[in-house]
Amino acid sequence: MTEIWECNVCKKIFTSLSYFNSHVATHTDEKPYQCTQCDKAFNRGDDLTSHLRTHTGAKPYQCTECDKAFNRSDYLTRHLRTHTGAKPYQCTQCDNAFNKSRDLTKHLRTHTDEKPYPCTQCDKAFNRSNDLTRHLRTHTGAKPYQCTQCHKAFSQSGSLTTHLRTHTGKKPYQCTHCNKAFSVSASLTTHLRTHTGEKPYQCTQCNKTFNQSANLTTHLHTHTGEKPYQCTQCNKAFNQSANLTTHLHTHTGEKPYQCTQCNKAFNQFGVLTAHLRTHTGEKPYQCTQCEKAFSVNSTLNRHLRTHTGAKPYQCTQCDKAFSDSANLTRHLHIHTGAKPYQCTQCNKAFNQSFVLTQHLRTHTGAKPYQCTQCDKAFKQSCNLTRHLRTHTDESQISVNNVTRCLTSPVI
Repeated sequence: MTEIWECNVCKKIFTSLSYFNSHVATHTDEKPYQCTQCDKAFNRGDDLTSHLRTHTGAKPYQCTECDKAFNRSDYLTRHLRTHTGAKPYQCTQCDNAFNKSRDLTKHLRTHTDEKPYPCTQCDKAFNRSNDLTRHLRTHTGAKPYQCTQCHKAFSQSGSLTTHLRTHTGKKPYQCTHCNKAFSVSASLTTHLRTHTGEKPYQCTQCNKTFNQSANLTTHLHTHTGEKPYQCTQCNKAFNQSANLTTHLHTHTGEKPYQCTQCNKAFNQFGVLTAHLRTHTGEKPYQCTQCEKAFSVNSTLNRHLRTHTGAKPYQCTQCDKAFSDSANLTRHLHIHTGAKPYQCTQCNKAFNQSFVLTQHLRTHTGAKPYQCTQCDKAFKQSCNLTRHLRTHTDESQISVNNVTRCLTSPVI
């Protein structure tokens, strides 16, 4: 019978005494193997050997099925299973199987709820040591992984790997159902659910289901009213970390998402994605009721209301309702008298941004609306429309039928 050794701390089982001894050292602070190139130290000699290859760039372990290479033999062994589909690590409690032993170890703790790695700074505990390591950086603020292209730094190596693809444009994760590809494997997993319709994350309060765990987490805040993400610059709080990140850009003025086709930059990745479609002409959001397609999902949602007649945005001051949140915002100015759009050239203020845009042309003299039939130009599109009728056979229309240029607010 094969002799086995069990770790007293985390219950891992080993069939090799040398691997067992190396593993036990991971639970101590002892790291006798020091890198001569940097200040990192390791508790196993083979970890130091592998680490030294990060300085030299050596990847001696080549996959025979594809062009990938690795700096550790165990990385190659695991990678080969992506070609064979082998999952040699079987859970004894359920039918799940895994291609990595560490994934099985982590999974087994879902049966026991064991979390052997406690944080010394707070009361959180983790079922994996690397999860604890990443968590500790939330206390220290450490970002040890730096991009060599733009000097951004990250707290996780995976985040750096993903970020580097914004420079290379690489999208290694290909959908087998359509021609879309992704730079992050999690994005492919989420995308595949648009084909299968799978929504594995269910709310225990109202039975709604979601295709992403993050969407469920955000949804739960609608039940609790919790806004855990607080801005340190002002008193605003948000129920999503992404919304806080975007908001912080309003304080710093940072626009980290640069278009590679033109010089424009944006403070949200989603806005950059939508902008790129102005270059490619892509309109991936198709209306199921007609033949129209849109480059932005929110525009499709607004369009669908023209079919359904839905007006989900209700005024709390009167009984009017609107199909578009922007129209409700403009309408509310009627009740409040607010004129948030201030001219920087004079003291005038307006309740709609497009009215301010038109007003600014009285200062600049700009006439962006050019007639294609003659050399006349106009400050407002409605004046151009009216002028174009002078080139047609249409009889002169009455003043009452001419659309006002400076339209009154939507009421």
